[in-house]
Amino acid sequence: MGAKILIIDDEEQICRLLRVTLQAHGYTTIESSSGKEGVLQANMTRPDIILLDLGLPDMDGANALAQIREWSNVPIIIVTARDDERGKVMALDNGADDYITKPFGTDELMARIRVALRHSVHQQDEPVLNLGPLTIDLARRTVERCGKQIKLSPIEYDLFKTLATHAGRVITHTQLVRLVWKEQPYETASHYLRVYIGYLRKKLEDDPTKPTLIITEPGVGYRFVVST
Repeated sequence: MGAKILIIDDEEQICRLLRVTLQAHGYTTIESSSGKEGVLQANMTRPDIILLDLGLPDMDGANALAQIREWSNVPIIIVTARDDERGKVMALDNGADDYITKPFGTDELMARIRVALRHSVHQQDEPVLNLGPLTIDLARRTVERCGKQIKLSPIEYDLFKTLATHAGRVITHTQLVRLVWKEQPYETASHYLRVYIGYLRKKLEDDPTKPTLIITEPGVGYRFVVST
């Protein structure tokens, strides 16, 4: 039996589309049309992944997200008609794993779901991660590209490790600053972030001006895409 997916959305057409698409790919679906019911279903059914709308009739989806995150690390993908950057950033900073904006392509949605499910079972403390042409040895703190070691500074390594261990997910500027620079003032560290992303692209990308590994999500953050 496929993974169990909880859909929290009050739009009947979207729920029908998600139900048909997910079941056709072998997933089991559960549906809730309100935030309160969705939080309850998340607790009772323990789904493998949640698709959560932000525009719910009884509460903002961000509140449902916060309530679920109090006790669960289940992957949560925001599926919403809102396309404002602030809302996306807030949802990601508050624990969402990814977001997709309505209307969406089903192929893109299924790809996002596969990434989220892989990440949920992926052990981030594995000694070695193989990411397309790149290999990162977490124990030795080394990175190789096609078998050739790439020299990274401590900050470059920590930044790349954060992106690589969350491959396929959007990591916001705030999350990266907190995880990599920690005690640095946000304004200073956010400038460093842009600079060091540029350094990484020069060392890891075939063409740093047209990145295919470290992708910018405008106004939100960055996403590391595993090359095939």
